[in-house]
Amino acid sequence: MANEEMAKQVRDGAGFIAALDQSGGSTPKALAAYGVPADAYANDDEMFDMIHAMRSRIVNAPAFTGDKIVGAILFEMTMDGEINDKPSAQFLWEDRKVVPFLKIDKGLKEEADGVQLMKPMDHLDTVLPRAVSYGVFGTKARSVINQANADGIAAIIAQQFDEGKRVIAHGLVPILEPEINIKMADKARAEVLLRDAVLSHLEALAPDEKVMLKLTLPEEANIYQPLVDHPNVMRVVALSGGYTRAEANARLAQNKGVIASFSRALTEGLSADQDDATFNDTISTTIDEVYDASVAG
Repeated sequence: MANEEMAKQVRDGAGFIAALDQSGGSTPKALAAYGVPADAYANDDEMFDMIHAMRSRIVNAPAFTGDKIVGAILFEMTMDGEINDKPSAQFLWEDRKVVPFLKIDKGLKEEADGVQLMKPMDHLDTVLPRAVSYGVFGTKARSVINQANADGIAAIIAQQFDEGKRVIAHGLVPILEPEINIKMADKARAEVLLRDAVLSHLEALAPDEKVMLKLTLPEEANIYQPLVDHPNVMRVVALSGGYTRAEANARLAQNKGVIASFSRALTEGLSADQDDATFNDTISTTIDEVYDASVAG
């Protein structure tokens, strides 16, 4: 059964999760880094066509396979689109043996108590059944911590688990992403507060309620080990969060059992004007480096 195969790969697979889920807000920056300026597209439809072409080129690269990539996180429009004339999630699993996930959050609220909660996700009862029909394995939802504020962090973790349970109810595995801003003061203190808040919610889950966690690379190596080892956590993955790929890889390698889920660091060095050989060589080198850091712990 595909779902059992996917679950085994997510739990035990060597490698990392590719984050290909840039949304409307982050797409222009991602395209600019890829060498596509804002004046190259006239509207949102053209912009999303270009980012879809970039993602398609990445996943069609010979090195983009389940040998080193456990899964990939897709934007909703990517899930609804096609790669090589197949629904994107189906292509990833059937042709690449890469487990598909779906980004489900709709952006962030204004900051309060040092954090930015997720905007309401009233669309989930519609989008989650559609994700299941496409063969998606899990979801990802992001919120942001900007200060080591105990009340704010408690609120953000409570929201992540509340939304995660809605995802679990549809038979999907949620990736909970309470990102810690790498530029914040007292980042290490925030990491302790986050870890302890997550642990308290994990203890309240039923044995069959599984989640994944996507966390900012910490100041103290292995501070998240209790989360990595928890029976309700299928996998802990790390976001690059604005670190360069070199620094992100170095930090990642110090954290046992944590694998990468990079976005900006994954596409670093890729350009729209590269010929296929150069593009494929660049992404292959990147995949090797991120894979090595992911399996080093």
